[in-house]
Amino acid sequence: MSFLRPLGSTGIEVSALGLGSVKFGRNEGVKYPDTFTIPDDTAMLDLLAQAKALGINFIDTAPAYGNSEERIGALLSGRTDWIISTKVGEEFVNGKSHFDFSAEHTKFSVERSLKRLNTDYLDIVLIHSDGEDEKILLESDCLETLKKLQESGLIRALGMSTKTITGGLLAAKLADIVMLTYNLEQQDQAVVDYAQQHNKGILVKKGLMSGHVDKAGKDLVQESLALIFSQPAISSMIVGTINTEHLASNVKIAKDLLSQQD
Repeated sequence: MSFLRPLGSTGIEVSALGLGSVKFGRNEGVKYPDTFTIPDDTAMLDLLAQAKALGINFIDTAPAYGNSEERIGALLSGRTDWIISTKVGEEFVNGKSHFDFSAEHTKFSVERSLKRLNTDYLDIVLIHSDGEDEKILLESDCLETLKKLQESGLIRALGMSTKTITGGLLAAKLADIVMLTYNLEQQDQAVVDYAQQHNKGILVKKGLMSGHVDKAGKDLVQESLALIFSQPAISSMIVGTINTEHLASNVKIAKDLLSQQD
């Protein structure tokens, strides 16, 4: 099975492992088991080059990830070789998150991301949920605003990074993509099943439980990835690492698992 997988019916192909970029720009208010230093430009360029060499074409970022967007925009070469996903709704300022799903802020956020990422279009934009998935989708102007921006050509595909199963199901009905939690402890299975039936894109966050599985050893990493890639509806799992050895190891495990499915 190819390392590149279709993202639902969006026409976008993403690598089975995507590179998460929280650690590119933010090291406070995060849930990783170890403290870490934000990498300098040289280390980031090495990581991006390695990711590309390993077959990764997908990077996930967000305005709430410190200056991650700006750094990606400045350091990525060959923009057309990469699929970039960013988000709207959450801002992280002075060590705290706050949320704004208004039409005005949604439009502002997309336009800001275009500038920061040094691009004239965004492959994927996800609503960064505060936990009230259904309320955001049904009562705010966020999704409608994103759809207008999609119609204008600024966004190729849109969806939501969800926190509830009911919200995930609603997002799958109303949008192109759902990002959800799927790991050894929590599987939003109903959403995955719906996505498979309706050809919607599924991206996985917290697949390695924010790094806590890594602490338990390779066997649990293998078990986690085997669980995730047993689901054909899942297009990609985001790996939020700045460790080149971890990245190479995870890619090898994923490729071995996928080859067994051929």
